[in-house]
Amino acid sequence: MPELPEVETMRRGVALIAGSRIRGVRRPPSRLVPIQITPRLHALRRRVIGRRIESVGRLGKRIVIALDSRDRLVIEPRMTGRVLLADRGEAPDREHVRLVFELDGGGRRSLDGRRLVFWDSRGLGMVWLLPPEDFARRLGPQRIGPDALGITPDELRLRLAPSRRAIKVALLDQKALAGIGNLYASEILHRARLHPGIACCELRPIQWRRLHAMIGEVLEEAVALQGSTLADGTYRTARNEAGAFQGRHRVYQRAGQPCLQCRRGKIVRLVQVQRSTFYCPVCQRRRRT
Repeated sequence: MPELPEVETMRRGVALIAGSRIRGVRRPPSRLVPIQITPRLHALRRRVIGRRIESVGRLGKRIVIALDSRDRLVIEPRMTGRVLLADRGEAPDREHVRLVFELDGGGRRSLDGRRLVFWDSRGLGMVWLLPPEDFARRLGPQRIGPDALGITPDELRLRLAPSRRAIKVALLDQKALAGIGNLYASEILHRARLHPGIACCELRPIQWRRLHAMIGEVLEEAVALQGSTLADGTYRTARNEAGAFQGRHRVYQRAGQPCLQCRRGKIVRLVQVQRSTFYCPVCQRRRRT
């Protein structure tokens, strides 16, 4: 967490900063261990202050801000990071504000004095400023797979079907498919009626088509509802509001509760590659081939 729906919600929430200029960068004083910033803060300041923001995009689970210098500012929220658009003096829990970009509206008074804020309670997030060649090397197609909201059915099958890995594990591989994490992988597989432990190479063509359809359905629904805010409350939108998709969760963190799909099974938790997976053993029954 955050995954594609949460990061896309953040992106949409701050997208209006395109066209503004960065007039200042600061790291508020804090007793907490600072997040990783590349290059160091003084070098980052030198390269971004005065630059115009051309666009605000997303690459998998990262927000990518393109500058008029052709550099890209990449914000990776990791486990507990949030990107917010705040007025001066406004911030959630200031102790966990890790980096602040002061903005000049570029003629739009609504943006004058506003700030792009990166907040992170655990400090695992990262901020990179990358020139074009470094961006291509670190985050190009050879490192990050197609976006989960844009991949075609044929491309999904081509990338994952040869693998002997469990389908849940394969969905988490960002080199194969970008944007899906632990929460949404469980929800997608439940709606697709696929056991999380079935090997990719065992899936039939009709199952690949159903899986692709459910990837789109779950992620689009979650984006429309601005992501999932879990019990810890760390994820909130760019306007500091809770998401609403958690009310639609069918399996995630529901171990022992009745399945909302088949009404007969009880949700089971298992561990795959050190991550919790939730599924219904009745409607996601594993059929041996």
